[in-house]
Amino acid sequence: MARIAGIDIPKNKRGVIALTYIFGIGRSKAEKILGDAKVDVNTKVQDWSDEEIGRIRDEVGKLKIEGELRSEIQINIKRLMDIGSYRGIRHRLGLPLRGQRTKNNSRTRKGKRKTVAGKKKATK
Repeated sequence: MARIAGIDIPKNKRGVIALTYIFGIGRSKAEKILGDAKVDVNTKVQDWSDEEIGRIRDEVGKLKIEGELRSEIQINIKRLMDIGSYRGIRHRLGLPLRGQRTKNNSRTRKGKRKTVAGKKKATK
């Protein structure tokens, strides 16, 4: 099992898929990394040589990934909340912030349903 950027990469997968196990690296960025490192995209991780792994580590080392990227994202969210922007307020309230409707959907952001009791009829 190859270890890149502190993450164990699965050895039985193609290189382009295995690199996506690292936070901050998607398919297109993985293809670019392998291209810059001169490694075939379709080669499985178990078939990589030590030299190829070293070149891939160098390319990945140039990027902002894992903990550094997570902390930057958290700092950006905190900044939005501190300045009181619309997106910051939506983050604070735990609501969707990219214009989605909330009447029917958005259960992922809002959480489990909180049932409100119906209004009782007034007696005469």
